[in-house]
Amino acid sequence: MGSLASFNEPGNGFGNSFNPLDPEEFRRQGHMVVDFLADYYKNIEEYPVLSQVEPGYLAKRLPTAAPYVAEPVEAILRDVQQHIIPGITHWQSPNYFAYFPSSGSVAGFLGEMLSTGFNVVGFNWISSPAATELESIVVDWLGQMLDLPRDFLFSGNGGGVLQGTTCEAILCTVTAARDRMLLKVGRENIGKLVVYASDQTHSALAKAAKIAGIDPKNFRAIKTKRSAAFGLSPESLRHAISTDVKAGLIPLYLCATIGTTSTTAVDPLIPLCDVAKEYGMWVHVDAAYAGSACICPEFRHFIDGVEGADSFSLNAHKWFFTTLDCCCMWVKDPSSLIKSLSTNPEYLRNKASDSNQVVDYKDWQLTLSRRFRAMKLWLVLRSYGVANLRNFLRSHVKMAKRFEELVTNDGRFEVVVPRYFAMVCFRVSPSALPFRGDVDDETRANEFNRKLLETMNAAGRIYVTHAQVDEIYMIRFAIGASLTEDKHVLMAWKVVQETVDAMLDAL
Repeated sequence: MGSLASFNEPGNGFGNSFNPLDPEEFRRQGHMVVDFLADYYKNIEEYPVLSQVEPGYLAKRLPTAAPYVAEPVEAILRDVQQHIIPGITHWQSPNYFAYFPSSGSVAGFLGEMLSTGFNVVGFNWISSPAATELESIVVDWLGQMLDLPRDFLFSGNGGGVLQGTTCEAILCTVTAARDRMLLKVGRENIGKLVVYASDQTHSALAKAAKIAGIDPKNFRAIKTKRSAAFGLSPESLRHAISTDVKAGLIPLYLCATIGTTSTTAVDPLIPLCDVAKEYGMWVHVDAAYAGSACICPEFRHFIDGVEGADSFSLNAHKWFFTTLDCCCMWVKDPSSLIKSLSTNPEYLRNKASDSNQVVDYKDWQLTLSRRFRAMKLWLVLRSYGVANLRNFLRSHVKMAKRFEELVTNDGRFEVVVPRYFAMVCFRVSPSALPFRGDVDDETRANEFNRKLLETMNAAGRIYVTHAQVDEIYMIRFAIGASLTEDKHVLMAWKVVQETVDAMLDAL
């Protein structure tokens, strides 16, 4: 029976010297890919922002099986251009105004390249000391930029970690809160634990609570009101908690949001934390989108009261020019995470970990393996500096203010909720539409604005998404793509007006 090494398959020029990590071949192909991407960004405005393909399109274009022999990178990149790019929704397009931004940057891309190039698996300190120590340093840097209380930083008694996404951060903190509470009340009482948030809170919380074993009946999505800009009312929270306590339930966890997904609503941290503190609850502050803006002194007040929370997170891959994935999370008491999430099999034991003088990030997250995310955040912070980062964020807010003024100055439209950051929620108002006796004004307006959004997106010139809150259908116009300039915002407004004109003429 021959060995694997003695069995030679036909290749495509590699022969017996095939090396999947040949430095010179890496150099040659790497330059080609960088050039390809540079051309992509140079020409990105030529593509429809929203992909126009139909479901299943790619299976019709690609072979039904993997190639038996190697193919050159030139052929692969041709297929990327011809078959993959048509199926991409271009999140980095300057005409992308949907969801929240996933802003990129040269520094973020190069940091990702270094991280991927080193390809280390930094689950504990000894598996790659630089990966752990750089992460601890950059999360403290960013924490200082946010003016977080010292007890959230390694330089205090807390610390930070780079998770993949906010979904992971919330699950980690719910799990830590659960175990901390069950240590007090007994594990048999898990069915009594209750999680609280507003009805605007990201669905990640309900999912995390379910995964962590919280009874879905004990998840409280407290109703918010348009009159309060959809922020969570402390009085409503207190009422929900007191009702549960009277019923023999145990308040566990509150998630307060700074910049909700639907409308960028802001929950009032100071009074909410005061209520939660009375009941010994864990408070997590989810600032996934808006937290980045808080490095600017004029926006820092949105997280006033964070000193009363147990954990805080933001997504650097949203509005901080650091490529997906990079969620920054800080905790006051790392030991709560470690007690819930650590595993210590013999094969991972080492002197550094046993000394308790190092951070083993495997115990701060759900998975064992982890990427060298700190490299790209480090490059972003160093390449641009605090001053440039602040000014770039401010430029997006300034463009959003300009768009808001354009909406306000056209009597057919209304801004539905206050604009706090760089997203404007607007709609064609019911009063701008001709009367129809068969439906009420709000239903009529919702139908019109839904069709408006679909028509604009189908044209491919811009991409926007929607929210429906308090039975109002609104268009979310989120500015934050790195390539977006004033001219793109003005063009987008022109698209909105032209589409509305055509739709009204057709009624």
